[in-house]
Amino acid sequence: MDHAAFCTTTAAEVARYADLIDGADLTTAVPTCPGWDLLALTKHLGVVQRWATQMMRDGAIERLDFRKVDRNLPEDLSGYADWMRAGGAALVAQLDAPAQTPVWTWGPEHSVGWWARRMAHETLVHRADAAMALGQTIDISPSVAVDGIDEFLENLPAAGVSFAPNVTELAGNGETLHLHATDGDGDGDGDGDGDGDGDGDGEWMITLTTDGFTWGHGHSKGDVAARGRAADLLLLLYGRADAHDERFERFGDSALLDRWLHLSAI
Repeated sequence: MDHAAFCTTTAAEVARYADLIDGADLTTAVPTCPGWDLLALTKHLGVVQRWATQMMRDGAIERLDFRKVDRNLPEDLSGYADWMRAGGAALVAQLDAPAQTPVWTWGPEHSVGWWARRMAHETLVHRADAAMALGQTIDISPSVAVDGIDEFLENLPAAGVSFAPNVTELAGNGETLHLHATDGDGDGDGDGDGDGDGDGDGEWMITLTTDGFTWGHGHSKGDVAARGRAADLLLLLYGRADAHDERFERFGDSALLDRWLHLSAI
């Protein structure tokens, strides 16, 4: 996926989210975001979009205080779908700039391109939250899900510094985790033992080190392995799926996987 694809995906995900909540009961609880209802989820996503939009519009090189975001909240609940659409349109308009354009981000790359990719996956994951709250399912293409897993792993150390302190405890002595997307690029040897011989983008090896963790695409027999569809693995990493669910096959040290999922939650 390139910058244009991330912009297109962001626009599509905003539209899908807005359509999903249009006419829905916004007091519905969101189980994957404990303590939130659909209104709180929608406000969060909409304000994050406007936060990024405002920084890109102003060419900010420092973080904008959330309290200074132009929110323009609707007067009643029926207006939130259109509020989301308006915020999404403004966001995509700012993303339609060269990917290398400098701007503040909380991640390792300070550019408009970083925001395009981040907002594509931010919106997708929260669309999943809303869909699950409403008892619906969503489709996530394998290619988008694979990129979402890459983006999650790339940004995770920065999240530990910025807002997810538990991430800084992700360290070890060489323990390894193998994630295998059964519908990703590179499907391994298919024998179900978690040590597939594929080398495509649909497999990840994560190694815990004394300084944190490293990761890359590839195959090897990990201390623990989890296999499932790319979309399900993405939701698993974001804490939106249970590793013990029948959608996943697990091999090896389950406690290691559980520890990773607990500490990497963002």
